[in-house]
Amino acid sequence: MKESTFLNIINPVKDKMYRMALRLLTSKEAAEDATQEAILKLWNRKDKINHYANIEAFAMTMTKNYCLDQLKLKQNNNLRIVHQNYESKNTSLQSEIEVNDEMEWLGKIVATLPEQQKMVFQLRDIEHYEYDEIAKIMEMKQTAIRVALSRARKAIRENLIKKHNYGIR
Repeated sequence: MKESTFLNIINPVKDKMYRMALRLLTSKEAAEDATQEAILKLWNRKDKINHYANIEAFAMTMTKNYCLDQLKLKQNNNLRIVHQNYESKNTSLQSEIEVNDEMEWLGKIVATLPEQQKMVFQLRDIEHYEYDEIAKIMEMKQTAIRVALSRARKAIRENLIKKHNYGIR
């Protein structure tokens, strides 16, 4: 496989790989390293890459596994969610502050979720993967994914409602 062919396959996926790594690891540098390592592993398997049914799912699984291995090595002790807000020139300062505050709260809430729920939430609601793709990446059944996602959404919803109702009741 030529380098250009490989890049055509990997380029559409590398941003998703980075975002997943960023969700799991504590820093942008660690996420960049994880993405590079996963791409390097894919490059080393470039002759076999056409045999995989879904290269994107395989790349995401490699990234997830690498990140989890790094976390097990205790190189990153704290998990946190990092979100780059959409910036628009038309928003007021107040609404921008409110959005940033809400995203910070959401990050704190998601950080308290169990690892499995966090990953399923990331893949489905942020990366917009289909359930069958998530099942391949997470190596779970679709019903278990739906249950984990439902529980994650419920926990997030309840915590946000509790936050918004604080001091009212």
